[in-house]
Order: sequence, then C-alpha cells, then structure tokens
Amino acid sequence: ACGSGSVSFREAYANVAAGFYDVALVTGVEKVTHTGTEWTTTYFSYCSDFFYEGQSGVSFPGLFASMARAYMNEFKATEEDFAQVAVKNHDNGLLNPKAHLRKKITVDDVMSSAVVASPLKLYDCCPFSDGASSVILCNEKFAKDHGANYIEVMGSGRGGSSAALQGREHLTTIPSTKIAAEAAFKMAGITPKDVDFAEVHDCFTIAEIVDIEDLGFFEKGKGVEAVREGQTKLNGQISINSSGGLKSKGHPIGATGVGQIVEVFDQLTGKAGERTVKNAKIGLTQNFGATGASCAVHIFQSV
Repeated sequence: ACGSGSVSFREAYANVAAGFYDVALVTGVEKVTHTGTEWTTTYFSYCSDFFYEGQSGVSFPGLFASMARAYMNEFKATEEDFAQVAVKNHDNGLLNPKAHLRKKITVDDVMSSAVVASPLKLYDCCPFSDGASSVILCNEKFAKDHGANYIEVMGSGRGGSSAALQGREHLTTIPSTKIAAEAAFKMAGITPKDVDFAEVHDCFTIAEIVDIEDLGFFEKGKGVEAVREGQTKLNGQISINSSGGLKSKGHPIGATGVGQIVEVFDQLTGKAGERTVKNAKIGLTQNFGATGASCAVHIFQSV
C-alpha cells in the first residue's frame, strides 16, 4: 500500500525505457480520512505480517517503536533526537503550500505530545492524508517534440525483505532499502555523495534516520549525529525531505511515492519556491511499504 506509488512509477519507467510505449501517466490516489484514525489504523495493520504481528494487536506505531528502541540502545540516540527530525520536516512543510500539516513545532512540543507507542509520540508519527499526485513519463524524443520541461531518470532499483521484524537480523536497518539503493546507484553510475537532496519515507521519525543510513548518505549509527548537527536541513550537507516529508507534507498512502517524485521535479526545474535546495542537480526518492517489506529507490537529474 504505502510503497505502491513508487512501484507503479518503476513499472511505467521500465515500459517506456523498453520502447513499449512513448508516454505513460502514473497517478496515485488516496482517500482515508472519512474512516477515522481508529479504523484506518486497524485497516493498515493488515499490511504488516499479520500472522506473527497483526493478529497479536501490534500496529505500525508499535513496530517502528521497536525499531526506535533498538536504535536508541545500539547508538545512544535519544527521544529528543527523534524530535529534531519532526521539527525540521515541519519547518520545511511550512514552505510547502500543498503540505497537510503546515504548523511550526518545537522539540518541547514533540516531547510533550501524547505517547503513541513508547518512545514514539504523536509528533513522531506522520498523519493519514487524503491526496493525489501524477507524473508523466516519456522518451526523450517525445519530450523534445512537445517542448516539455522535463528531468531525467538516472537510476531505479527495487528491493524486498521480511515483512515481519522477527525475520530480520537487525532492527536498525531496512534491508529492502539497501538492496534498492544499491541497484539504483549502480544503474545511475554515481554514489550517494553525488546526491544533492532526497525525499525519504519518514512515516515515523526513526524511519528517516534509518533511511539516510541505509541509502548510504551516512554510516550506520551516524544518521542521528547528522540530525543533531543540522546536516539534513534544507540547505545542509544533504537536504532531506524538502517537501516536509510524510511527517508534514502528509502521507496519502497510494499517492506518497508519486508525490515524492513531483517534489524532485519541482526542485530540479526551479518550481520549489522558498524551499528550493540551492544548486541542486541530482535528487533521489525512497518509498517503502509496511516496515520495509518492499522498497523502490529512484534517482533523477536536471537537464
């Protein structure tokens, strides 16, 4: 569910690249708020490993809380560190007129918000959002013939791993992200150091920290240090979630992966306004489903 948008993009890209089609439209749509938080949380818990996890009552906040606790134990991270991720993404979301939660928050706000699944609090969690996003893929000839303003796909990768956390060797990494990233970087012929900004799947604050390590932007255990030092802010060492991410921009489940690509397009074509990442040439998106059972990574460049 959560990763369907980026997977759909990958399928369309493969078909256009193979020459089956000249142009393809990819659209992601979600309408969830009419069901209420309780029922929506219940429905999406079915996307976890239901045999081992879902039927025992655990939902995604509980699963990511387990990852957060493991990360804290292994790398001496604190709840305040997680709060910094939320604050940074809300700051970015304030600059995005299409963001769901355009609200400035502080570390104190995060720390005093209701506990959802310890150590994660309300402001550590992304919202359920209604939304839709679309992108058009085409070959270069079609784009030039029609005078399109476009960016190029440099690389694309997809990976899978155990849906159940108990099937993983470590709780502080998402194997599918590492697999997808390795494939995408190999195809693009670049390294993580070449990427100027990235939209990553920050369904919970701990997820963003794990993501930026698994993508190779920072060594394992160093992502939290990058957050503390402001290296992932809008014009830091590498800008992470300039859109506001799932945390502030919102998480319209099926539309999220496509929406990430729209943000990359806006950044690379000068349409991002106040949240523009300076001198950006290469952007990356990372979108996974569940706790990382499936992940797709795409890399783009300006032309």
